[in-house]
Amino acid sequence: MSRIDETRAFHPVRIAVLTVSDTRSLAEDKSGETLVARIEAAGHTVAAREILTDERADIAEKLREWCANPDIDAVLSTGGTGLTGRDVTVEAHRDVYEKEIDAFGTVFTMISMAKIGTSAVQSRACGGVANGTYLFALPGSPGACKDAWDEILELQFDSRHLPCNFVEIMPRLDEHLRRK
Repeated sequence: MSRIDETRAFHPVRIAVLTVSDTRSLAEDKSGETLVARIEAAGHTVAAREILTDERADIAEKLREWCANPDIDAVLSTGGTGLTGRDVTVEAHRDVYEKEIDAFGTVFTMISMAKIGTSAVQSRACGGVANGTYLFALPGSPGACKDAWDEILELQFDSRHLPCNFVEIMPRLDEHLRRK
């Protein structure tokens, strides 16, 4: 069963937050602020924070830039995961992924179903890895950001979480890039 082993060391993760919105400014970014507050409360570092409009190429470019930054271990984006024509965050993420974390979307949907019922099918939350960096696309509502962090990401970014966690395999995420 899932648990925190207090005898293990905690290792802070450096996480960037990207809000995707055509209308929000930093002052109005409740979802980004929700993530920042939770990241810091868990003992991690907010390595960067930005807002971009719903432009696929711009989002992918920012993700690639942050994946190339050795001071960023993970990127959480919020917004642009719905079904409308301007919702392109998932496509931008998938343009960057080397590997998709398929179960992330599934687990997020299960959590959402318990809270919002069948409306959960309208979210396309996803996760993946690129250049040794974790990438997660979350819906743009503060509630969805809370659910993703509180129910999945906080545990997986805790090096004390058993039976396994994202932190313990971070040094190996880019091993294929180092092979000759």
